[in-house]
This record gives sequence, C-alpha cells and structure tokens, in this order.
Amino acid sequence: MKRFTSSPLQPTPLQPGKAVILATLAMAAGFFAAACQETTPPQPGSSPATGGTGGLKIGSLLPATGDLASIGQPMLDAVPLLVETVNQCGGVNGAPVTLVPNADDQTSPEAGLEAMTRLAEVERVAGVVGSFASSVSTAAIPVAVRNRVMLISPGSTSPVFTERAKKGEFQGYWARTAPPDTYQAQALAKLAKEKGATKASTIVINNDYGVGFEREFVQAFQKAGGTITNANRPTRYDPKATTFDTEVQAAFSGNPDAVAAVLYAETGSLLLKSAFEQGLSKGVQILLTDGVYSPDFPEQVGKTADGKFILVGAMGTVPGADGKALEALKKLWQEKKGRPISAYVPHSWDAAALLVLAAEAAKVNTGEGISSKIRDVANAPGTEVTDVCEALKLIRSGQEINYQGASGNVDIDENGDVVGSYDVWQVTDDGKLEVIGKVSPQ
Repeated sequence: MKRFTSSPLQPTPLQPGKAVILATLAMAAGFFAAACQETTPPQPGSSPATGGTGGLKIGSLLPATGDLASIGQPMLDAVPLLVETVNQCGGVNGAPVTLVPNADDQTSPEAGLEAMTRLAEVERVAGVVGSFASSVSTAAIPVAVRNRVMLISPGSTSPVFTERAKKGEFQGYWARTAPPDTYQAQALAKLAKEKGATKASTIVINNDYGVGFEREFVQAFQKAGGTITNANRPTRYDPKATTFDTEVQAAFSGNPDAVAAVLYAETGSLLLKSAFEQGLSKGVQILLTDGVYSPDFPEQVGKTADGKFILVGAMGTVPGADGKALEALKKLWQEKKGRPISAYVPHSWDAAALLVLAAEAAKVNTGEGISSKIRDVANAPGTEVTDVCEALKLIRSGQEINYQGASGNVDIDENGDVVGSYDVWQVTDDGKLEVIGKVSPQ
C-alpha cells in the first residue's frame, strides 16, 4: 500500500544559545508526550514530525555498553560504513546522507527510550537502525510510530513483534533484517533432538527476547516428541541480577539431557559459571543462542582449575548471513576494519541500506516516505541488485529493484519480518566459537 504525504515542516535556523535551550525543552516535551500518548498513532493527513526536503538524516540505536555491548560494538561500525559508501556515489535524493552519532541504548529499555526520543524529537531523524535487544526496541517503537520514524532492527528477534504488527500497532514504521525467534527456537529444538536429547529444560532472561524464545522452543521440542522438565515452572532470571544460584538449581533439576539457555553475555556468563561451580552442568548439553554469540563469551564464563574452558562443547544457533552481497561486504569490511566480519554486521548493513533505498524510491527524506517504500525496494518484483550504489542508480532511472542483501534476500513481509537460515556454532577446546554447520526451522 502506498502512502501520500503532506509537505513536511521545515525547521527555522536557531542561534547557538537558543538551540541548546530549545533542544533541552524539546526533549523534556518529548518525555511528557511519551507518557501521555505512548500508543497514539499518527493522524492521517497530518504533517510528519521528522525528515524533510533537506538531506536524508538517519541514526542508530545500538548497545555500545551494557549486557550486549560485546556483540553490539562491531554493529556500530556497519551503519557509518554504509553511509560513507552511499555518499561516495551521490547520496540520496541529490544530497549527502547525514548520520547522527550512535545513540547508545546501554542494553536498557530506559536508556533506549531516552535515546530514541532524542533521535526522533531533537535530532529529527527519518530512520533509525536499531535496536538490538528486543526489550529496547519495545521501548523505542512507540516513539518511532508517534514521530513517523522508520525503525529497522538488525537483531531484535522476539516473536512478540510479529503479534503486535498483525494487530496494526506499528503503522508500518517497524521492520527487521534478522528473522524472529519463532524460527530460531524451532531450529534450536531441532538441533537438540539431532544431538540425542529427549529431555530438556530452559533458563532464560526475563524479557521479551527470553520469554518469547522459551515459549517457541518448548512448543517445538514437545512437538518433536521431547519432554521439557520445567515446563510447569519455567526458569527466568532478572536481567539486573548478579547471583544465579537458585535459578540454575531450578533449571538443572530433573536430570535434563540438555538445557536451552537464552541469555545475554554479561549476566549469562555469571549464570553458566554458577552452574559449573555447583557441579550441575556436568554431562549436560548446553544449548545457547545469538544473545551470547561473542568471541569474548567463553573467556567471560571462565576456565576450570586445570585451565580448560568451562564452555567447551557448548553449542548454539545464530541467524546466519548468506546473502548475495555478503562476499562484497566481507571484502570491504576487511579492507576498512582490518578484521573478519562478525555476527549481525550484515544485518546492520542491510537495515541501513533499506533506509536509504526506500528514501530514494519515495523521492522524499521522511520516515513516512521510507515506510511507504520499504517493501517495494526489498521485495520482488524488480531488478535483483546487491550493490547499494547500483541500486540507487536504478531507482533514480525509474526502475523497480529487489535488493539482495548481505544477511539474506531481506524479503520483508507485511509484519516487517524476514525468514532466514541459522548457523550452528560450538565452543572449541581453545575457547573459540566455530561455525560447524547450518540448521533450518522444522
């Protein structure tokens, strides 16, 4: 469905002193508005609050600090690299793209809400790449919808977003380049069965990501004939907790063959170390997910008295990147960053790419324009194209495109979801994370 927008409001240039004062007042007003009308959708025919006829302005809302910082930090480099690439080939709608410095969400819904409000109501961006944590995206979405900012997450995988999108809550201002955990949970359950597990338990972080994943994993494992030992009393831990003795005792009771642990890195490392120190994890297959897929994680969990990594043999799943643009991005990443590409970098690149391509297709640098064209540039019909500069060139010439990303084909459905494949990884004897295969949802 195409949208028609009214002319956007143009900001009046301010004197430096007044700009600071008014920016502060704007942020305060934003928080007041968020409290009073958090779920109020934009009114048809009203002027969009963000963007305009000037150059496209976007931002990112990713975790530079907090529980997901070890995974989030490499993602931070993907967005400016995309913007640099686009500006070298002419920008968007005849002008360079402006990237607001990353708004660190600190892996915290409260910090994420504050940062998203600043991006939307002070910086007045048209689109945002973010967030990573599902709990942060949950906090940020109402701000995006209210201000007509297109929010594309490279990693918020909770199934809750699909359910809310089906109810029309997001008004088209939400999408993601990583598939929902509906699929990853099925893939992890399939992996558990392939490894011979007949009884499994779950222990998850108590937020949208953990609880949503838990629900889908339990259903998939039971459907495959397995037994969940703690199905009647799921084990969930407080994201702000610092000790986990009680939780690990509950999760590992009942003699499970495998424990599906849906964690974030900082708290998850403490939890798994506690399970080892209590002697609970011996002989149990530990199954992990993307929330701890960081090269630092085995070191965070620690080593045994004889110097071996506690996590040796632990396995997990992570959304894989198998798009047609992946090899080119790997080459560019190595050239610019001097290191191999890491998890979720392709998804972050694609999220930023979709923002700029949709703005060019809409011929207007607003969130409303981006929202109206996001599926047009991501899906068929159209010329399949992997290079973002070539894609912009085709759009400018009046052609339809079907962007083929680095993370995958990024075909976005009516709920803002994509379907992906999953890499299977394992912790090796030397504490490395090695991809050993792939698994698809059942």
